Amino acid sequence: MNTLTDLQEIYSSYDKQKWLIQELRSDHAGETGAIWIYKGILATSRDDAIKAFSQRHLRTEMDHLRLMERLLPTTEHSRLLPVWRIAGFLTGAIPALFGQRTVFLTINAVERFVEEHYQQQIDRLNDDGLFEVATLLEQCMADEVSHQLEAASLMGDRKGAFDSFVTWLVSAGSAIAVKCARLI
Repeated sequence: MNTLTDLQEIYSSYDKQKWLIQELRSDHAGETGAIWIYKGILATSRDDAIKAFSQRHLRTEMDHLRLMERLLPTTEHSRLLPVWRIAGFLTGAIPALFGQRTVFLTINAVERFVEEHYQQQIDRLNDDGLFEVATLLEQCMADEVSHQLEAASLMGDRKGAFDSFVTWLVSAGSAIAVKCARLI
């Protein structure tokens, strides 16, 4: 399977094709945003450990974006990609100004959201018999869970109002971004 055309042939109904395009568009936009989160961190952090963490994760996110670009034709990309790049950059750059813990807290929140997002898609794809696409998303999700667990272990156990606020902000922003990317 190399392109969405192959997927369109698998899905016989227009409604399911439309759903798949919208979901892959949101995934493509999300992976674009993820790349820019790490670029934002790298642009503002002076911490060598944070830079190494970000460079490793950036490589993985770039692999994910290449996969999404194989699945989703350019004509179906979100028209809001410039917005997702800026939002991603700021989502990385601002926490990096506050230090390690805030970066790890942000990445933890982002990746928890992404895990839930991918899992919902995987469940539907499996229900619809699109096991090959589900498997590709499972591989991406496994990487995201690994990123989340690493960030969680590095941020420590301290919980407070700031943590709750950052987690809420990241989750709400991500949910809005997914809804917009599906449509635009």
